[in-house]
This record gives sequence, structure tokens and C-alpha cells, in this order.
Amino acid sequence: MKTRRLLLLLQFVLVTYSLSAQKLGYIDMEYVTTKMPDYQKAQAELDKFSDRWAKEIQDKYAEIDKLQRLYQAEEVLLTDEMKRKRQQEINDKEREAREYNNKIFGFEGLLFQKKKELIKPITDQVYKASERVCRQRRLDMLLDKSSDFVIIYSNPVHDYTDYVMEELGLVTDTKNNKTSTPGVNTPAAKPNATDTPNKTTKPKQ
Repeated sequence: MKTRRLLLLLQFVLVTYSLSAQKLGYIDMEYVTTKMPDYQKAQAELDKFSDRWAKEIQDKYAEIDKLQRLYQAEEVLLTDEMKRKRQQEINDKEREAREYNNKIFGFEGLLFQKKKELIKPITDQVYKASERVCRQRRLDMLLDKSSDFVIIYSNPVHDYTDYVMEELGLVTDTKNNKTSTPGVNTPAAKPNATDTPNKTTKPKQ
């Protein structure tokens, strides 16, 4: 048991040392993409497809509901054979609706494919810009603050979001001022003749 603990401790020390020897940075990719006009246009188009498909599925279930209510109202007048046919018709409609819903919104369904078609070229632009920033700033690793990789605390000095936005030709604003933790000292902004008190702090070079 003690040996296992020592091995875990040694592994932790080695990983920590390895990371400390690297120059790290992070960006807020979600923030960057929402500032891109092409992304906003693609998202609006994707929403149209999603709404249209959702309406089609809703209409299918509305038709099923109508058939069920009609069946219940006429059930006492139907023969056993007629009942079986009506029930089979309803079951077929329900199966068709489920299959269509999975085709659209299921794993790697049409909505996923449409999102990949519309959004991926835009995110690829961000990845390429990020790669250029990494080469320019000599970063060994660049993390995405908005991804599922949880960052408990991030010092704004390591935020390279603005550099990526500049590579994409986007205008930066006061994002860091809105999201920085009160009471935490952050490095002064890079000297610039056009700096204002609200200018976003950039990483040290």
C-alpha cells in the first residue's frame, strides 16, 4: 500500500515538473467564435434547420395524437379486425416518428452533420490562428478555457485570447475586465499609445 502511494506521489511530482518546464497559455474559444460574423451567420442558419426539423417531428406526433383520439372515440364501433388495423397504423406512425427523430437529432444525425458542415470551417480558422500564436509566442501548450476541461483558476497573464482574435482580424473589447476575479491583481496591459483604462490585459511575452 505504501509502495503504491509512493508511486502515485512520484508520478504527480513528475507530471508537475514536466508542466512547469513548459510555457502554457489559454484562450476562450467560445468567446472568440461568438465574435466572428461568419460564426453568427452559420449559427443562425443552423437554428433554422433545427427549428424546421423540430416542427416536422412535432407535426408527426400531432398526427399520431389525432389518430389515437379518433381511435378511442370510435373503438366501440370497430370490429376486432378494424381495431388491429388501426392500432397497427398508430404503431407504424410512432415508429416512423421515432426513427425520423433519431435520424435528425440522434448521434451523428443530420443536425450533427449540418453543424459540422457549417461550424467546422470556422473553428478551423480559430485553430490555425491559435497555432500561429503558439509559434509566435513560443507556447508549448494552449488550452481552451470554454471546453469541458475545467480550469478552477486562471491568471489573466496567461490569456492569449486577444492575440488569437488579432490573428483573425477581430476587434477585442473588455472581456477580461468583465470576467476577472475581484481583488486579484493582474499584470498591467502591454504599453500602447492607444491604451485606455478598460483595455484587456494581455499575456506577458
